[in-house]
Amino acid sequence: MKISLLSFLLPGFALAAPFVAIRDGESFTYKVGFSVFSHAGDIEISGANPKDTADRIAITVDTRSRGFVRGLYEFDNKAVADVELSSGRLLRVTENGSDPKRPIDTKFVIDYTARTATFTDRVRTGRSNRLTLPEGGDPIDLISALVQTRDWNLKPGEKREVVVQFGRDFYPITILAEGYEEVRTPLGRYRTLVLVPRMEKEPKGLFKRGGEVKVWIAQDGSRLPVKMQLKLNFGAATLLLSKYQPPKG
Repeated sequence: MKISLLSFLLPGFALAAPFVAIRDGESFTYKVGFSVFSHAGDIEISGANPKDTADRIAITVDTRSRGFVRGLYEFDNKAVADVELSSGRLLRVTENGSDPKRPIDTKFVIDYTARTATFTDRVRTGRSNRLTLPEGGDPIDLISALVQTRDWNLKPGEKREVVVQFGRDFYPITILAEGYEEVRTPLGRYRTLVLVPRMEKEPKGLFKRGGEVKVWIAQDGSRLPVKMQLKLNFGAATLLLSKYQPPKG
């Protein structure tokens, strides 16, 4: 359920470009299915320009369990990624919420001058650490990376590379266009292109444990990311687009 748990460049990591993955006022709401539960929760991804600066956008990922699943596993999480619009650089990610075991309160801050990042966990303080930015380009958060793929116009067999931030680490990954597939969502049926992020060199984290992420991009004029999926060794969470709000203007 935790998908923040929500840019993913021609070979050579060309991310030093304006950020256009998610626009001001734009929002995507996904119905989350997990295991045998068809509607275990909801995830809303939205973008908003802060009033105090014109060169920033805040990407918010709001995740909540619902219904019968919420009775078993009450989960609420809000992750906010602050991105510099002109450069596409991820500046910081804050995450707050709770699950049945503990509260969630973390911060991930990037210093591009020092080429370092600091992860602070205020609840499990032993997880806090400082890490070096990987070579190859500026990172972007995983959700923005997945949504940005809608602007790539890849064809089956083509791929691009990107560095993503997920949790407390960086992942240099390759996103491969696998092929076309028909997808049914609460908003209708779409012909989509299936994109699969892979960590081809020295896999770690969910990629090392057999996890897999996929995104389905509608091939009509909307180019919407109508479906996402996160597979783990204990099950798969499937996100189907149930509501879309276009950007302002």
